[in-house]
Amino acid sequence: MTKYIYALSEGNATMRSLLGGKGANLAEMMRLGVPVPDGFTVTTEACVESMNNDGNWPADLRDQISTALAEFEERVGRKLGDPSKPLLVSVRSGAVVSMPGMMDTILNLGINDDTVQTIATESGNERFAWDCYRRFIQMYGEVVEGVPAHYYEDALSAMKSDKGVESDTDLDAEDLKKLVAEFKEISNEQLGGDWTNDPNEQLMRAVDAVFRSWGNPRADVYRKANNISRDLGTAVNVMQMVFGNRGDTSATGVCFTRNPSTGEKGVYGEFLVNAQGEDVVAGIRTPRHVSEMRDVLPEAYDQLLETMKNMELHYKDMQDMEFTVENGKLYMLQTRNGKRTAAAALKIAGDLVEEGVIDKDEALRRIEPAQLDQLLHPAIDPAHTAKPVTKGLPASPGAAVGGLVFDADTAAELGEKGQNVILVRYETTPDDIHGVLEAQGVLTAHGGMTSHAAVVARGFGKPCVSGATTIKIDPEAKTLTINDKVYKEGDVFTLNGSTGEVFDEALKLIPPQINEDFERVVEWADEVRTMGVRANADNAADATRARELGAEGIGLCRTEHMFMASDRLPAVREMILAENAEQRATALEKILPMQQADFEGIFTAMKGLPVTVRLLDPPLHEFLPDYTEQSLKVQELELKGADEEELGKARATLAQVKKLHEQNPMLGTRGCRLAMLYPEIPEMQTRAIIRAALAVLEREGETVGVEIMIPLVGLEEEIKRQHAIVDSTVKDELAAAGKELEYKIGTMIELPRAALLADRIAEHADFFSFGTNDLTQTTLGISRDDAENGFLSDYVVDHVLPRNPFESIDIDGVGQLVRLGVSNGRSTNAKLKCGVCGEHGGDPDSIEFFQTAGLNYVSCSPYRVPIARFAAAKAAMDNEK
Repeated sequence: MTKYIYALSEGNATMRSLLGGKGANLAEMMRLGVPVPDGFTVTTEACVESMNNDGNWPADLRDQISTALAEFEERVGRKLGDPSKPLLVSVRSGAVVSMPGMMDTILNLGINDDTVQTIATESGNERFAWDCYRRFIQMYGEVVEGVPAHYYEDALSAMKSDKGVESDTDLDAEDLKKLVAEFKEISNEQLGGDWTNDPNEQLMRAVDAVFRSWGNPRADVYRKANNISRDLGTAVNVMQMVFGNRGDTSATGVCFTRNPSTGEKGVYGEFLVNAQGEDVVAGIRTPRHVSEMRDVLPEAYDQLLETMKNMELHYKDMQDMEFTVENGKLYMLQTRNGKRTAAAALKIAGDLVEEGVIDKDEALRRIEPAQLDQLLHPAIDPAHTAKPVTKGLPASPGAAVGGLVFDADTAAELGEKGQNVILVRYETTPDDIHGVLEAQGVLTAHGGMTSHAAVVARGFGKPCVSGATTIKIDPEAKTLTINDKVYKEGDVFTLNGSTGEVFDEALKLIPPQINEDFERVVEWADEVRTMGVRANADNAADATRARELGAEGIGLCRTEHMFMASDRLPAVREMILAENAEQRATALEKILPMQQADFEGIFTAMKGLPVTVRLLDPPLHEFLPDYTEQSLKVQELELKGADEEELGKARATLAQVKKLHEQNPMLGTRGCRLAMLYPEIPEMQTRAIIRAALAVLEREGETVGVEIMIPLVGLEEEIKRQHAIVDSTVKDELAAAGKELEYKIGTMIELPRAALLADRIAEHADFFSFGTNDLTQTTLGISRDDAENGFLSDYVVDHVLPRNPFESIDIDGVGQLVRLGVSNGRSTNAKLKCGVCGEHGGDPDSIEFFQTAGLNYVSCSPYRVPIARFAAAKAAMDNEK
């Protein structure tokens, strides 16, 4: 028979997965002699089995609870529902991973019409007894029976109003008796009959309610946000009640051994005299700073300080503790590793190392990579009280304040003049990149966490809220409508890209918090990690910033991003729309110096480090005029009677656009396929790369490690031919310059076929870089943007998929192709260097997988470099362990 119940005396801190965090820590405190009320824990296994059986309990769970209750009653000398010596208990959740406030609690279970008078007599405080009774009816009604909370709150407010008092502590025993009677009527009316007054049955139903609360919406949202598995379940802790509401020698409170906001060491917390625990967290009364306990309950305060010190040393981490003082005696109700801000996490970890409590490796394990992300971007001052007007997806972290603009040109124009603007779009396109670059932040109605807007914004370190589906945009009228309120261009908004919240006012921002604590921890990470960390950067500014943030090179320089500027786009279109080789050569001559200048800027910023330049990989439609717009332009010229030369050019362009039109351009003439049709394109780009590298060498005395990457290879013959073009061009340029330069030629693995045939492809490549964005799309057969705005979110909510595969690597599918690609490639080329340059290169969970797959480096957006450095260190430690 499975054991589902453990007395607190049977457990310890190592049993967290079975007893939950709260149960394990209560048992540990009891083992250490800390004053803890007696009780027992219902295991997480019982919750999981119930959850997996449509809410039906395991066959013997009810009997085990009855047996445990009888033993518990024997130990404390009291009995649930006994009119002469009544036992009152609390029923609390206790997840394996702390989820503060997400699940439900019931206090004072065991009080009823038969026991309330005994409790009044024993305590010598009739008001206290009736206060406990009204609290129990309310909590039990809300949590167990599902009675809407406002019915009870309205009755309580009405009672205070009738009495002319502000606080519930001002109500006397007679008032509370009346309130109990009213609460009963509310409960019976809402339930359609009398609710059970049997405390044993109430206990069973309360345990079941805590099980159910594991699946409530707020708990589900919290788990998703913190990547906590639903399969863990929650334990339930049944403990003898101790009462902080027995008068002026009683109190309840919450305390931390260090400040959870700043990390500073010292007493931090709040308490209330004559109150129960829920009063502190619910904000019903204004609590006092815990240091003031010294004046009102000095003995309990001294004991609390000693317990706080001992628990922090025992658990070797900042503790979040709950306590109750009953008639001057201290009881501890909980201790756990406290939730803390990102800044506090870094300071606490560093200080504990300096104090000799933990070592550097343990400090690194304590910090979550996402916490570093919070510190790399401006944030909204946490003291603000504004309410968001809408909410979207937190697509790129940080905060931004600016006036609304509705097109990229305006954003670029105003941004260049120093004005702060928020670019609002239905969804961004590559053509909007100049506006994104100059805007403070981006707000879109469409798109997911890895949409174009999200990816580009993260790359630029711009806050982005995407997929705000409740907003309505009229780009012609330049208005934004939210909940029937219309905003016009220039109205000031604030975006919180870390939460997805949108505010229609300017909120105060605080700057990024890259301080000594941050630098100290990331430097420790560099001592441990074995994978390199590079950045994805397409311009000198991004390359410079990436290097400042610790990038060890560039893993992806996307050359097509260099052509989006308005002064360059015509030359690129001229190249694509060329009708013959001569016209194409003319266009390429215009583009080559532009490319070279860009590369020189990037190479100067990255001198001494490797830079991987991906040759042109454009879906052609991104560079061509829209077919419909071009048709209308021709029609307009015809109607105006334009001269034949102008009309002829417009018609020729229309003919070429029609000829090059593709039904699915993302799987069309892009990557090396374009280069196979027009070999002069990779030749021109290679010349620009080599000339730039030599120019930087001449000017700076050193240059970059040149790595030229051929995109979208799926066939051995493609890499073979493209390698030959690039290699011969490099040698030609070096010979003409009379110089020598080390260089590598590799490819991007972004098609399943390339991973499956990696052994053949590796014979013609010095390196592989896995483009996991497209590899995910082609493996799963999913269009990223369409899926994220369609079924994908439902798949995650309904647990069809554990996570969005474009945010965190699909280990079972895409991940296995990465493994296969690495092993197959190295089977024929032992020196093959392998990296990843998709968005997954900045995702901590994906980095953990890449460590096990044998990759040499990851590459990510510049602003995610410190996170990747840190995540790579944790991955190395976990892999070694």
